[in-house]
Amino acid sequence: MQSTLRQPITSLERDSPVPLWAQLRDDLRRRAAAGEFEGAFPSEMALVEQYSVSRNTVRDALRRLRADGIVVAGRGRRPRLGTEVEIAQPLGALYSLYDSVEAAGLEQRSVVRALDLRCDVEAARHLALADSASLLYLERLRLAGGEPLAIDRAWFPAALAEPLLGADFTHTGFYDELASRTGIYLTGGHEHFHAVVPSRAERALLRLGAGAAAFAIDRLGVVRGLPVEWRHTLVRGDRFSVVAEFSAGAGYRLDISAPSSR
Repeated sequence: MQSTLRQPITSLERDSPVPLWAQLRDDLRRRAAAGEFEGAFPSEMALVEQYSVSRNTVRDALRRLRADGIVVAGRGRRPRLGTEVEIAQPLGALYSLYDSVEAAGLEQRSVVRALDLRCDVEAARHLALADSASLLYLERLRLAGGEPLAIDRAWFPAALAEPLLGADFTHTGFYDELASRTGIYLTGGHEHFHAVVPSRAERALLRLGAGAAAFAIDRLGVVRGLPVEWRHTLVRGDRFSVVAEFSAGAGYRLDISAPSSR
């Protein structure tokens, strides 16, 4: 009897208690593990024809595979295997997430969720300002290669950053706009990296599966010792890493502390 192990399963069990989308997801996962899609992943319509199912069934299966990181299926784009380039950030250096994404060969885009003036007591205290100080607030959903990478929330003294209200942050580096519109260049600062459990809303924005990791970066940016930026960034752990260089002579500083209560 001729073996059919190498042939894709194109018929699903219609009488099975397992939903069709789940059967399709499992079969596509099996085929991907076997290396069948190294050349190209089938389009939605190709899968509809191969498995004789509805487009909604295909989309349900792809949604689960995307949550598991097996495929990338952006709106209006053909699905592909989830072999995204990981974005690496250096420790101990002033960096731009925009530049790091572009350097990885991916297009950086942002969905601007808020850009306005407001008060925020916690941010104002980090910036050594009065609780009632007016702050420029910028919130963006950061995309890398069309897929969510991070939720970025940043606050700045309005007296310095108000000219940024007219900027378009959908495809530009923030620090480039800050420099060109205000003449301000960060000279240093510090960051705190810590693991977090995203809220349900944040998990939906980042398209994170239930078991996917995430971590937060709190950044205080300064200009010659004066705080000018307080930033909180929530990043997908499956698409982001940090790297550090060290030597036997200089080494590098590693602070181990208890988690904050915030």
